[in-house]
Amino acid sequence: MTTRGAQQPNREKQLDLAVGQIERQFGKGAIMRLGDPRQTEEGIRVVPSGSLSLDLALGIGGVPRGRIVEVFGPESSGKTTLVLHMMANAQRQGGTAAFIDAEH
Repeated sequence: MTTRGAQQPNREKQLDLAVGQIERQFGKGAIMRLGDPRQTEEGIRVVPSGSLSLDLALGIGGVPRGRIVEVFGPESSGKTTLVLHMMANAQRQGGTAAFIDAEH
């Protein structure tokens, strides 16, 4: 019988292997782990969300540029407003953005 503590290193190893495989197949930066200090060290380009507390919670100061970002939540929770702020910030930085509304 294994203990919970003994399972943790094996779980981390499996996760590292999975992340490595995804990066080999799709390129470095294709997947990010929450709280990985390399994310900020590598200087991931971001678009601010328009909400300072959300940017801090995301850990890299916004949403990553050049990625598909899905925002979901309950009806009337501010998803569209948040996304429109993100798009405006992307445009201010000289970028482009697309909005796909899956609710309507």
